[in-house]
Amino acid sequence: MKKILLIHNRYQNIGGEDIAVNNELKMLNNHYVVETIYFDNNVMNPIFQILSFLRNRNTESEKILRNKIDSFNPDIVYIHNTWFKASLGIFKVLKNYNVKVALKLHNFRYFCTKSFLIKRHISPNNVCSACGLDRNKYKFFNKYFEDSYIKSIIVNHYGKSYFKLLKNFDMEIFVLTNFHKNFLEKLTNNKNIHLFPNYLDINSNEAAEKKNYIVYSGRISKEKGLEELIDSFLNSELSNLSLKILGNGPLLNYLKNKYPQSNVEFLGEVDNTQSLEIIKNSTAVVTATKLYEGQPTLLCEASLMSVPSIFPKTGGIEEFFPKNYELSFEQFNYDDLLKKLNLLKDQQFLKTIGEKNNKFVSNVLSKENLLNTFEEVIHG
Repeated sequence: MKKILLIHNRYQNIGGEDIAVNNELKMLNNHYVVETIYFDNNVMNPIFQILSFLRNRNTESEKILRNKIDSFNPDIVYIHNTWFKASLGIFKVLKNYNVKVALKLHNFRYFCTKSFLIKRHISPNNVCSACGLDRNKYKFFNKYFEDSYIKSIIVNHYGKSYFKLLKNFDMEIFVLTNFHKNFLEKLTNNKNIHLFPNYLDINSNEAAEKKNYIVYSGRISKEKGLEELIDSFLNSELSNLSLKILGNGPLLNYLKNKYPQSNVEFLGEVDNTQSLEIIKNSTAVVTATKLYEGQPTLLCEASLMSVPSIFPKTGGIEEFFPKNYELSFEQFNYDDLLKKLNLLKDQQFLKTIGEKNNKFVSNVLSKENLLNTFEEVIHG
């Protein structure tokens, strides 16, 4: 069996990407010999970490990688997130080994951080559809982290080097949607970019106890369109339903204060098992994101449990749903969102939609199809 070394820098608060990596690891484990290197962003030595940021290298991480390659001798090194402890120095280490390298991109951060200048990130008077940054707030500097110039300088320094790797490093690049594939190909002229969605490990055969609520799950922030979503819900004809909002973020307290209504419930952070149970028993899930997004984990999870989704037509979201899907709405058109919310009154319609979604996404994300794609790219 071929041997894979999987590398991932975990997030400080576990998120969708961490869950996606864990699910993919389970899938690959049945067909390859897999070992992992997980990095965590705990800073034990601030001076050492500052030097690492300046050099875009972490000698400690590089040593861990060299030792693992020497002992495990992998055929493939498969990289997910590298920010920030893994560091970009691992690519220099890999260049010295005769091993195939693959990288998976879960988001568009590379695009938003590839320059110190705001004009190379966002056109005048625009808002970035990849990260939500508003061009009107800044004249010159690309302030990716709106709460910190220092963090923004560091991530832009990192992003400039990372973008060069995407263009020039000899590796296979996986993305989650055809939309992202086309976006990156135009940006880099790189032809080694492949469609490879995230595998979801969900038992979709358990019976659901349907309850009178719909669900949003994710980051509670302006760019996710929560305020507009709640307003649309409160203006809808869904008097028998409540809206459950799962997650945390900078807008949480503001929204809690603005919407004290009993039919809008803020549940905060919940673990993945509890989240799946809430989604399974819901009438529908909904998002009003203002961004491109990657693979919509919430929506795919819902489809695998035959729960309908309402979402904006943006980025590659539509790729995970049947053609001419009846519950998608024009992004930023909240009258259209309201119309789609009101369709949730028809239970038979929802049952039919849920079954169609399940059939469609089960094929797109089938283990067999994903493994075939992976093998074709890695061994092709």
